[in-house]
This record gives sequence, C-alpha cells and structure tokens, in this order.
Amino acid sequence: MMNFKKIVRFAGIVFLCLLIASFIFLKKVSKFSSTPFDATGKEIKFDINPGQNLSTISDNLQNNGIIKSSFFFKILASYKESSKELKAGEYILSASKTPLEILSIITKGSVKLYRLTLPEGLNIKEVAQRVDQAGFGASENFLLLAESQAFARKLGIDQVNLEGYLYPETYFFPKNTPQKKIIAAMVQAFNKAYNKEFRQQTIDMGFSIHEIITLASIIEKETGAAKERPVISSVFHNRLKKGMRLESDPTVIYGIKDFNGNITRKDLRTWTPYNTYKIKALPPGPIANPGELSIKAALYPDKTDYIFFVAKKDTTHKFSRTIQEHNKAVRKYQLNR
Repeated sequence: MMNFKKIVRFAGIVFLCLLIASFIFLKKVSKFSSTPFDATGKEIKFDINPGQNLSTISDNLQNNGIIKSSFFFKILASYKESSKELKAGEYILSASKTPLEILSIITKGSVKLYRLTLPEGLNIKEVAQRVDQAGFGASENFLLLAESQAFARKLGIDQVNLEGYLYPETYFFPKNTPQKKIIAAMVQAFNKAYNKEFRQQTIDMGFSIHEIITLASIIEKETGAAKERPVISSVFHNRLKKGMRLESDPTVIYGIKDFNGNITRKDLRTWTPYNTYKIKALPPGPIANPGELSIKAALYPDKTDYIFFVAKKDTTHKFSRTIQEHNKAVRKYQLNR
C-alpha cells in the first residue's frame, strides 16, 4: 500500500514537472514567435525552392540571420499547422520582423514581384522584347506563344495571333512566372478593358471586336497628341464609309519585313495585306496593341467631315475636308512651301 502511494506521489511530481516544463517551453515559443531576432535587421532576398521541406527552410532562415532558432521556428510552424503550406518563391525578409510575421509571409506566398510595363502602341515583337528585358524569358519563346493560333484560341481569341490583345498596362509578376501565365494576364486585362459598353457599341456600329481593335491600333500609331484620337478616328471612319483607302503609313510599315526606319514611295506602291495605300479596307489585323483611349476613339469618333490629315511636326495634325485643302497643308507642313 505504501509503495502505491509513493508511486502516485512520484507520478504526480513528474506530471507537475512536465506541466511546468511545458508551460516554460510554450512561453519560450510564444516569446520567440513575437520577438524579432534583430530589430535593426535589413531586408534580404530569401529563396524557397520547390520541394524544400520545413526543416531545410527553417535552417536556411537561421543561417541567413533572419530568425534566432530553426528549432523553435519548426515548432511554431507545426503548432500553426503551416508546415505543409510553405510556398516556393523569392521573398524579401528581414530579422526585424517577428517569426510569426515571417511564417505568415511564406505561407501566404507573398513573394517579391517584378514590374513589367507595356506602353500603348507596342507591336507583338516589341512586347516580346520588353518581356525579355524584364527578365521573364527569351523573346523568341514569347513570340512562339503569342503568334500561335492554337494558343490564342485557348485564351478565347479566335485569331491567327494575339497582336492587338496584349493589353498595355503595368503588370507585377513573381520571378520565373511562366510566359503562358504572363500572356494570359495580358489577354485577361484586355477582356476587362473591353467592357460590356464597348462590346454593345461594337455591335451597334456593325463592326467586329477584331475590326475595332485593328482600327484602334492604327489610331494609336497615328496619334501624337491624345486629344486628337477621336478626330483621327473620324477621318478613318469617314474614309471607310466612302470606300476610300485609309492610306496610313504605319500600316505600310507593319507589312514591311525588317523595316529600316525610312518609308519610301516604293514601299507605298508595294502590295502587302497591310498596305492601306493599296487595299480599300482595314488590314487583316491590328498593327499594335492599343490602349483604352484609342479603343474608345475607334468606338466613339468625333462627328466631322474630315477625310485627310497631315502631321504638323509638333505632334498635332492639320485636318482637311477636300484634296485641295490637304495638298495646301502638305505643302505648308511637309514641303515647307
């Protein structure tokens, strides 16, 4: 009987010791989780590679001076049931953040994002170059995707390629984002910009979306001063209604392989599907990727009776109603007569 009491008393002491030890341990974990390792720590780049487990990630965090204890970080992650939720990627971390904040960052996948800016009016090859320069893969690979009819159709664009549908915008992507995802984001941005109002106006005007984007791309390339977009649009709409050729130099340039920067009379006389000095219609597709203002101008042109315009060499144009007025403007602004 005495031995049983001693056993019970011993077990009670052991349990109490374990309880106290657990309390102390939990206090340490709690303090660890809420205390930055170095309040003055600077931000550093930290990579988590695909397939890395919690132990490796914790060790790397400690080795990089971001946390004090790999052991306690593993306990924290296990307690938060986050050990299988740590996401691969490139992070910007600092020892000035608490381990709990660091755990939250890498479980949410709040990776470092890189900027990709596409100005209005870039063509598909220029977009590919920008993607390459931003570090998102070779331009050649981008072009293979963007010029693929099959890939365009997968993204809901039933055209021979994605020219005109790579929406100009500033994008932010994680490092090593696949080019397919980048292109999909551009097309998604286009679909968002080409809203219900624009789609209804397209129908009301008797055009297809592809025709409007084609016209918008020409307006984009012809416009120097933003306020002139609706007026330039009116010229092209008036010409289309009259069955006149658009006679747009940027379309001719688009159709020239390896254009050297100087458009010649021979170029204007050489037939290509994009030479609007030769064809009495819109070219077969966009010549660039237009922005919202040019799309809106194509859909809502000013009401004018202009059918000509000529550059005034100050980013604006002189608009004319007759060939006589136009020839006079050409002599004044182009020939200096």
